[in-house]
Amino acid sequence: MSGPGAPTPPLPDESPVGLQLFAVLLRRMNGEFNRIAQEFAHTQGLHLTDVQALIAILDAETEAPDEPMTPSRLRGQLNLTSGAVTACLDRLEKAGHIRRVRAADDRRVVHLYYAEGAKAVARDAFRPLARATDAARSHFTAEELGVVARFLAEMNQELTLSR
Repeated sequence: MSGPGAPTPPLPDESPVGLQLFAVLLRRMNGEFNRIAQEFAHTQGLHLTDVQALIAILDAETEAPDEPMTPSRLRGQLNLTSGAVTACLDRLEKAGHIRRVRAADDRRVVHLYYAEGAKAVARDAFRPLARATDAARSHFTAEELGVVARFLAEMNQELTLSR
């Protein structure tokens, strides 16, 4: 239907799936993630960068168990100087969150692992986030969750490409 009495289609910013709404929702979610990470960092005597490093080390173990994180890869991923990475890893190791292990085939290479005991500490600290995620997931069908997961994977891919 067109003409003077026909409803006009919403502008992208007014649409329930428009870019403006997505930007607001993603910023809010990112703000909440940062708040939770800041609280964890504070209770552990760490910097927010240390928490980002822990996440990178954990994700590396999950995504490619046969390719452990190295200080060099961590430096590139977090966009830090080698001195800043060394200070970060020193704090994490001293606090018992990570282990540094020399590679068996090349002793110059150091692999970074999330310490088992520290995983339990993180699980406890991030349990409210896990509960909230599970509660939110319960409101969607498996097909809808598939679309959400696909969207988040695409967002991560696009953000990675834009570096």
